[in-house]
Amino acid sequence: MQERVRAELLRRIERGTLSVSLLARQTGLGQPHISNFLHNRRGLSLKGLDKILEAQRLQVEDLMPARREESKVGELAAVEIPLVTHAIAIFDPHIRASSALSYAPFRSDTVRGLEPRCSNARRQWDRFVAVKMNAEEGQGMEPVVRPDAIVLLDRHYTSFRAWHEDRPNLYGARLGANLVVRYAQFQADRLILRAHQAHVKAEVIEPGLGETANDLLVGRVVSVVNDP
Repeated sequence: MQERVRAELLRRIERGTLSVSLLARQTGLGQPHISNFLHNRRGLSLKGLDKILEAQRLQVEDLMPARREESKVGELAAVEIPLVTHAIAIFDPHIRASSALSYAPFRSDTVRGLEPRCSNARRQWDRFVAVKMNAEEGQGMEPVVRPDAIVLLDRHYTSFRAWHEDRPNLYGARLGANLVVRYAQFQADRLILRAHQAHVKAEVIEPGLGETANDLLVGRVVSVVNDP
């Protein structure tokens, strides 16, 4: 539990919604005490944990990983992947049970044995998420991605290297605060996003300060369900 609380607090600090000083004011715990906890140099008492959970409005179930249960799709084994909002898919390293809108079944062999290609920091993220696309977000991607399609993303694949040599990767990518599905390539330190339909203009994205073009990739599209 302490590890999950620590991970969630660090996630909030990284996103800029929390600071050590703010948490100290909220809980009455000393800043050095909180800093030592965040850096894994000491633990917290049950009373201290309760103060943090209350101050940050966290429930125990929020800290538990989203379930990924084995089931059946026809006669084939399946795994249920959390279906989340686009903001959760883009920004949240750990998918809490309360973050899942529902669960989307995919064949187990769809996600089995996939090679990760991402930074070591990104490998700490929960790997697979599913998102639903609307007409605007999937514009120009028909018939590959149709409106209301459910898209399975591998967030441990943020490399521009082709997964299959004979065709380009399809990615979930961050465009402003939105998630779009596009073909992506790296060019002159910029991210180029291209639609499936040639008449749709390509988007050229400059990474923000301290970012790389890879950071703008949410993950590789592993599977698309166009008739959910």
